[in-house]
Amino acid sequence: MNLTQKSIKSTCSNGELVISFKNLQSRLNFASLSSSNCLQTLTDYSGSRPISNPLHNFLPKIQNPQNTVNLICSALKNRNNGHLALLQKTIQDHGLISYLSNSEISRVLLRCQSDSSSALSFFNWVKTDLGVKPNTQNYCLVIHILTWSRNFSQAMQILSELVDLRRDGLESVDVFESLLSSSGLCNWDPLVFDMLIKTFLKVNMVKDGFRAFRKTVKHGIYPSVITMNCLLTGLSKLNYSKKCWEVYAEMERIGVHPNSCTFNILTHVLCKDEDVNKVNDFLEKMEDEGFQPDIVTYNTLVSSYCRKGRMKDAVYLYQIMYIRGVSPDLFTYTSLMNGFCKKGNARDAHQLFLRMADRGLKPDLILYNTLISGYCKEGMMQEARFLLHDMIGEGMYPDKFTCSVLVQGYQKQDNLVSAVNLVTELQRFRVVVSRDVYNYLIAALCMENRPFAAKALTDRVSGDRYEPGSMVYGELIKSFCRCNCPDEALCLKAEMVSKDLKPDIGIYRAIIKCLCKSSRSMDAYSLMREITDYDMPPDIEVCRALINGHCEEKNFREAQSLLCFFAQEFKIFDTVCYNAIVRLLSAEGDIAKLMKFQDKMRKVGFAPNQLTCKYVIDGLQKAVRVHKINI
Repeated sequence: MNLTQKSIKSTCSNGELVISFKNLQSRLNFASLSSSNCLQTLTDYSGSRPISNPLHNFLPKIQNPQNTVNLICSALKNRNNGHLALLQKTIQDHGLISYLSNSEISRVLLRCQSDSSSALSFFNWVKTDLGVKPNTQNYCLVIHILTWSRNFSQAMQILSELVDLRRDGLESVDVFESLLSSSGLCNWDPLVFDMLIKTFLKVNMVKDGFRAFRKTVKHGIYPSVITMNCLLTGLSKLNYSKKCWEVYAEMERIGVHPNSCTFNILTHVLCKDEDVNKVNDFLEKMEDEGFQPDIVTYNTLVSSYCRKGRMKDAVYLYQIMYIRGVSPDLFTYTSLMNGFCKKGNARDAHQLFLRMADRGLKPDLILYNTLISGYCKEGMMQEARFLLHDMIGEGMYPDKFTCSVLVQGYQKQDNLVSAVNLVTELQRFRVVVSRDVYNYLIAALCMENRPFAAKALTDRVSGDRYEPGSMVYGELIKSFCRCNCPDEALCLKAEMVSKDLKPDIGIYRAIIKCLCKSSRSMDAYSLMREITDYDMPPDIEVCRALINGHCEEKNFREAQSLLCFFAQEFKIFDTVCYNAIVRLLSAEGDIAKLMKFQDKMRKVGFAPNQLTCKYVIDGLQKAVRVHKINI
């Protein structure tokens, strides 16, 4: 193929995007082709039936499949949707749709090169109304036509659709190669390859975007600095720092001049790699090329230093900003204050906060939260509370994070009463406290075995956009059980059921244990029956609680019955439960009853162990002593 060298400059209508192409090496022959001889180069990829049958000439013109392309182009030329609708009915009624192959679609598109709106109307008509699936070449042709006509938004839309087909596995072609090969059939603009790279990046196909970039440069087409910045940003987000420097090296090689955005992106890449020496060298190079660090550059560096705990370097940069006439913004102050708070210097952070306010910058919610969190971590709750009031006074309401750190701060000081009072105070200010904060505070009170305080708080906040869920009920019930308050726990369980909340096995286990400790084993047994009614199999802890409870109340018959029930129904053969009953019988000294029980349990599947033997011996000794006394 003939290679031509030319310099092309393509500019968007808004004047924002400029692309320079140096020494463009064309791999295709761009000789002047008419519509007819272009058509001769197209191949029918669909394998449709041939349309050269001479008998077709005897058909009316509108029914002749050889005239399908001419009929469609005529309808498009009339710019009347009614013509397309009528033509659609004719094509479907006379079975001509099979003659509209991908080759015919390409022929129509090529005839519409000078009228991109007609080309787009036809392409959409084929997809939606006729239900014909365009192939990759059809997509590429309409993309080229739209791009050449400067209809960039529509071209990007069709290009995104083609990329989505490839991403979803519906197309296995190389989009770049398809666009390149189809460019020999129609007018085209190299800007289309910029758009392809951006499209890949837009749908997070960063690797494909990088491959498209390398192919673009290899074919002598130079993307714009804006496209390269988009690619650098995408690679940086995925931590592909090596590829970022490959892109930058290509920029230098092909003569695409970086801008301040390029240097800021690469500065961010260096900071992520935590190579301070390279950062300084790169900044020197940046200044040598005439770029002065701006607010983004300084914020990137300050944030990086603060994350690494290098506060002296961060403060030095902060001072340099003023010397060089770059005013710090909220991001700068937030980074510095966050760095001080992580170091345990909340007071230094507060001084910076006051200095910022003196310079006319209004703090936002994030900045307040940073400082409040720092005070809470240091246990300076009074200062945190003052800041909270200051924030509300400025018209900013605390969010979920604010409330959470304050409640956690009071909890660390074992001062949950103040946390409860804080929530009450926030309600007076009409601050909407999140459900998570209520849940956390109620659970914290339960963990401290203060269920009555937790229940009182629940009752107070219920209805204030808050309804306790299964987790809160579970914590309350378990806390009441730990405090030996079974009646309160049973009331809460009934309340759960009334709200269509199903208690889990953990709730039942806690209540059963509590009832058994309170010598209410029969009530606990009724709860166990409730578990089985819910098709919820009891576990070994429930078994032990019930049997130990009956043994403590000397209910041998019920204990024995339960042991058999758990073994036969749920295959729970617990030696601890078995030994508890043996111990009860041994304490009574009734050897006949003990031997009968052992025999029965052996048939069920229980085997005695060393502890069982000890209890039996103790029982025999007691029986002998009783017998001697009676003699």
